[in-house]
Amino acid sequence: MNLQTLYIILQQTLIITTLVIGMMMVIEFVNVRTGGIWSKKLQKSPWIQILFAIIMGIIPGCLGTYTVVSLYVHRVVNFPALMAALISTTGDESFFMFSLFPEKALYINLIIIGISIAVAVALQLTMKNKFIGLKNKEMSFPIHENESCSHDHHHHHKHHSVKSNIKNISFVRALLITLSLGVLILVLSGVIDGSHHLNLLMGGQTEESVVHSLESQQDYETTRLQVCEEEHHHCNHDHEFNSQCSEADVHHHHHHDHGGEADWIRIILIVLFVAILIINIVAEEHFLEEHMWQHVIKVHLPKIFLWTFGVILCLTILNNFVNIQNLIDSKPFIVLLIAILIGLIPQSGPHLIFLILFANGDLPLGIFLANCIVQDGHGALPLLAESRKAFLVSKAIKVGIAVLVGVII
Repeated sequence: MNLQTLYIILQQTLIITTLVIGMMMVIEFVNVRTGGIWSKKLQKSPWIQILFAIIMGIIPGCLGTYTVVSLYVHRVVNFPALMAALISTTGDESFFMFSLFPEKALYINLIIIGISIAVAVALQLTMKNKFIGLKNKEMSFPIHENESCSHDHHHHHKHHSVKSNIKNISFVRALLITLSLGVLILVLSGVIDGSHHLNLLMGGQTEESVVHSLESQQDYETTRLQVCEEEHHHCNHDHEFNSQCSEADVHHHHHHDHGGEADWIRIILIVLFVAILIINIVAEEHFLEEHMWQHVIKVHLPKIFLWTFGVILCLTILNNFVNIQNLIDSKPFIVLLIAILIGLIPQSGPHLIFLILFANGDLPLGIFLANCIVQDGHGALPLLAESRKAFLVSKAIKVGIAVLVGVII
């Protein structure tokens, strides 16, 4: 592996991390501002519970799932609603999906929502004990202070203004505003341009390996430019060279057909970070320090960067020894079982390998859906702590559904 390969992997990682962190910051702001929406009506209506749980589940990240798990342990929502949330959620991977392939992500989420509704309704109509793994008496409401996505919604509601925020600017606010402006400048100046490096990960092409195809493209383009520069005076007289130039031009044009996706990435980044810049200017100090800085930047940014870098690096190295595409084509059932087994891990990160394989066009939809159904990020970690029985039953149900989906689709 040479320095060029590492540079390409690093560039991909930085672009993806910027997109994901940007989305997480906006979601964080929306989540905190709309917290505490449950009520006694939720406890009385199992059908509203299911609807509420699905909405919480599809919110990218773990906060929505944490909310439903906490409400389940507190007996506000029942097990069918819990299952609806655990099936519909894809944890932090949802940020990656909507960043890398938004149209496919919407389609995938609609399928998963349909499955979660069907399962929740079936359980609601057939289950006798709707609080599996809970004791008869009401359990105390869990507060997971050490979890990466726990929040304190009881923040200070002090009167503040944009003027006072800027006049009495804190170090954290100044740093976040500077970072937001920095990203906007990099995007507007073209340093972050959403080029072919990211298009490959968005499923725009189906080469065997992300980095291999990137290097091949760069080498081909470099050779083409050198040859054309040396021989452009003779192009009209050399039929063989004309064929080469024509082939290269077709290849070059093919890659630029994905320019629309690059523009889309640029627009998303600009919109995201303009919104984040506004949030960093108008939000209260508590939100910036506790949520944006302590949670998103300090907890999630290093994790997302390292997992993304690690997964792309591992896929690159693996591709030197194993033809991933041939393995998936020749032994899809084994790959399906691996996807389901890794989905059992109650943590965001390991599932990224399937997400990137799917984005690169190397993984069938059925296998990716199976992994999405079984996994719930680290949103179910509090459930494992409070009720291992409920955790195991939920995973067993999800494995059964995932096998069916993986085989049928």
